[in-house]
Amino acid sequence: MKRLYPDVTYYKNGFIDVGSGHSLYFEQSGNPDGIPVIFIHGGPGAGLPPNYKCFFDSNKYRIIGYEQRGCGRSTPHADTKQNDTWSNVEDIEKLRSYLAIDKVLLFGGSWGSTLALLYAIKHSNRVTGLILRGVFLARQEDRDWFLSPQGGAAQLFPEYYRKFTKGVPSPIDSAAVCDFYSSMIHANNEVLRHAALKRWYQWEERLSRVSLPPGVGDSTSHYPMGLITCLATLECHFLSNACFLEENYILNNVEKIQSIPGTIVHGRYDMICKTEAAERLHKAWPNSQLQIIPDAGHSTSEPNIAYALCRATKDMSRYLQELI
Repeated sequence: MKRLYPDVTYYKNGFIDVGSGHSLYFEQSGNPDGIPVIFIHGGPGAGLPPNYKCFFDSNKYRIIGYEQRGCGRSTPHADTKQNDTWSNVEDIEKLRSYLAIDKVLLFGGSWGSTLALLYAIKHSNRVTGLILRGVFLARQEDRDWFLSPQGGAAQLFPEYYRKFTKGVPSPIDSAAVCDFYSSMIHANNEVLRHAALKRWYQWEERLSRVSLPPGVGDSTSHYPMGLITCLATLECHFLSNACFLEENYILNNVEKIQSIPGTIVHGRYDMICKTEAAERLHKAWPNSQLQIIPDAGHSTSEPNIAYALCRATKDMSRYLQELI
């Protein structure tokens, strides 16, 4: 029978000062003597989802969740200052060091997969393995897939894309979309600002799953404004700046993770992150396993994505325990 692991309460939580005025919230759950795993959430800006611990056997794993710069309970909230990709990568290293962990398994989805890969490239000697969901390689084509009128998302959801890009000056491309939303999100007019934040969030939400419950994707009334603000602001910030990465940086440096075992879980109908990206990464990383989930999109709320991730953590725990 397919099921998730039971949720558990954290046994320790707190904040870590990472410099530049940023303080990150973190929590630890499961077995303090178990396999250390850091859960890296998506977005940028999503924060920790409420059920993230359900992907891990709490008897086997020391589960560490944290919220990235500007996200969730981390402070300052939704702040873009001193908030770039490499600062977020080094925050993972600071958290690992602060918790006195020698080597760690990284579990990252979407933008979290990007940060996990970048950390592993830079600190490969500190990584025992990678479990990635909804791979985002942060290339121009990946940003275009999400934002451009020629991208897969716009092609499959033209009516939603029309609403999302209403008011964007022609010619519309990824840069124009980011420029438009950046100006709106930072406008002094609170009505325009909130409307822009909600429109960005609605676009993301509609693309996240193959099938949505009634009303979801059309209304943001049941979502906290803090979450909407954080995700829309930080996603626009990072995408406006090409994710602060050289073009094709991850694939150009993938040889640095060749010795690290990994599992890639990707929904075939992922409209936020290209399935092609997962395939390209797998081909360039022979020590990885790729599972394309045939009836799923992007979100871990889709059952077969969630079940595949549970299997991945179970298999990884067996592999890592055999090495001890």
